[in-house]
Amino acid sequence: MIIPIESVFSKAEAAEIRSHLLQAQWQNGKTTAGSQAADIKNNQQLAVDSDLAQQLGDCILNALAQHPLFISAALPLKILPPMFNRYDIGETYGFHVDNAIRIAPGTHTRIRTDLSATIFFSESDEYEGGELEIEDNYGTHRVKLSAGDMILYPSTSRHRVTPVTKGCRLAAFFWIQSMVREHEQREMLYDLDQSVQSLTMQHHHQHPDVVRLTAVYHRLIRQLADT
Repeated sequence: MIIPIESVFSKAEAAEIRSHLLQAQWQNGKTTAGSQAADIKNNQQLAVDSDLAQQLGDCILNALAQHPLFISAALPLKILPPMFNRYDIGETYGFHVDNAIRIAPGTHTRIRTDLSATIFFSESDEYEGGELEIEDNYGTHRVKLSAGDMILYPSTSRHRVTPVTKGCRLAAFFWIQSMVREHEQREMLYDLDQSVQSLTMQHHHQHPDVVRLTAVYHRLIRQLADT
């Protein structure tokens, strides 16, 4: 399941972050690539231990903690500190699958990568190319969202960033370990939760059907979630 999440940041907030990123010191993205990825990765990244990366990463984590759609879709247990990349003209990242386990920088904490996320900070009309292409059982999806919006997708998906042909693409990327490991189970919980939210808007949160479905949702969470 590929889920776009709008307005993680407002337009003004995204523009301010973009301004900081445009003035940042960037390094070759190959420095964080494994042996296989090094041959297909051609981009730039912020040093993960830089003050800017850590400050902006904290802003992202704080915003996600208050975003109900993200919580519903991801059911996050652990989130790897966000990283930041830049693609200028001719830069790209070929098809690959993300590593199953990541280690949080500067720690021994291991995070299972159940979900991958990208938050866009360049407006879609500020660059050409640079689409995030994600393959799943239903085909190939090209994603290019507005600044401040995020895409969430299974880390098992084969994906790439197409070559940028004009302008500059700025984004954050990170991985989530969900409380619910299995994608299908997590998708069912997401669908159930969204149905409960929709019914709540149509009726009242004390409506018998809303109460009953909410109870079912939480019973399933207790059965399926690791904490």
